[in-house]
Amino acid sequence: MSKSNFRVAIAGAGMGGLAAAAALRKQGIDVTVYEQASQFTRLGAGIQIGCNAMHVLRGLGLESLLRAETFYPRSWNNRHWKTGEVLFDMLFGPSAESKYGAPYLLAHRGDLHEALASIVPTECLRLDHRLTAVDQDEGGVRLGFANGRTAEADLLIGADGVNSIVRMALFDESEPRFAGRIAYRTVFPARLLDGFDIGDCTKWWGEDRHIVMYPVKPDRSEVYFVTSQPEPTFGLESWSEKGDVNVLRAAFEGFHPDVQKVLAACPDVHKRVLVDREPLARWVDGRVALLGDACHPMTPYMAQGAAMAIEDAAILSRCLAAVDRDGIAGALATYEATRQERTARVQLTSRQNSWGKGVTDADWVYGYNAWTAPLAGDLLDDRPAAVQAGSDSI
Repeated sequence: MSKSNFRVAIAGAGMGGLAAAAALRKQGIDVTVYEQASQFTRLGAGIQIGCNAMHVLRGLGLESLLRAETFYPRSWNNRHWKTGEVLFDMLFGPSAESKYGAPYLLAHRGDLHEALASIVPTECLRLDHRLTAVDQDEGGVRLGFANGRTAEADLLIGADGVNSIVRMALFDESEPRFAGRIAYRTVFPARLLDGFDIGDCTKWWGEDRHIVMYPVKPDRSEVYFVTSQPEPTFGLESWSEKGDVNVLRAAFEGFHPDVQKVLAACPDVHKRVLVDREPLARWVDGRVALLGDACHPMTPYMAQGAAMAIEDAAILSRCLAAVDRDGIAGALATYEATRQERTARVQLTSRQNSWGKGVTDADWVYGYNAWTAPLAGDLLDDRPAAVQAGSDSI
């Protein structure tokens, strides 16, 4: 039952959009999610769920499910591309869980997405709704879709990715920054490795390229790797574009034998262009706000892109929790002011691609809890203490 007197529309049912829907519904807010895909698919990609993201997911009731479906690594081990020398061992496991208050998990991207989808009722989802038009006035926000349908809401959250229609309609029509690099990635059965153990989580640092590999299931039955390498002419932004596995193997010729074994065993790969943006000056326009990759896309070198979107969702829900329809604009402004500095720092730090290569201070990333982090502005003054502080048991 909705406790709010306003309706929220969310464009995009990715990690951020679903997390936002779940978090807002926990606050008793009426939510509808519009997604352009006609169905959800289990893409062949892994994802690292940092301790900071796990705080949010725990508050959404997903911790037990995710612990059962994911891999619990001892560390993120950074090694020299040729010699195998350990450059830095970023410890996770029980020590990180004790330090940061939540576990660090390695998952199949599809399993995390499925977990989030499981807590958003189907009646809140509208598939096959590709957003084509956005308009707002004092009365609310109106949406138009490619299938000819329309919808109205009191506010709109644009969680529609790096090529966000919401962002282009109201904020910024510029193209994302192409890094001149692409990622090859795949998930495949560990049995194809013929008994070879890839370790818990290893990043092999080359001179101008790298490869990260880890299991995505608790029994190590599925393994994942992702690369980053120069390819200045490739320009398709897609999760599903196929790559040539022989081209990939040639690109990593000379790397450590452990890398060669994994590349020799993988049956096929996908490739994706790597892009990010300069931090945006504005995420909010009246009753419309951006979330996740729509406002702060980043390179994957810190494994924090989805985590930042998931954090956004928790902060957004806290900002909207105690306002009525007349307070929407102020709540969205507080959300923007609370999130911009942190996400910009992660964007720019990730771009450097030095995270974990040597001794790395990770506390400011993994120690953040979006349920308890301070909110910006004066909006908190009239809120109940529980809303101001947030809670892992929300």
